[in-house]
Amino acid sequence: MSTKHYQKQLILLGCNIARCRKMRGMTQQELAEKVSLSRTHLSNLEAPGMVVPISLEKLFAIAEALNVPVSVLFDFDEP
Repeated sequence: MSTKHYQKQLILLGCNIARCRKMRGMTQQELAEKVSLSRTHLSNLEAPGMVVPISLEKLFAIAEALNVPVSVLFDFDEP
C-alpha cells in the first residue's frame, strides 16, 4: 500500500505527536534531539497537511521520549 492510502492517519499521528510534545512543554528541537531526528523532519511529521511516513522504531522512541504509551499517538478520535 502506498503512503497515500494512509494519508489521514499519518496526518492525525503527526498532530498527536505535536499535541503530546506541547503538553510536555518540549520544543521540537528538544524532542528531535532525544529521538535522533532533525528538527526539520519532526516539524514535517507534525505539520497538518503534510504526509510523512515514520518508522515504528522512531515512533516508539517518540512515545518513550514523551512518556506516553504509543497507543496515545494512535488515538484518532476527532472532536
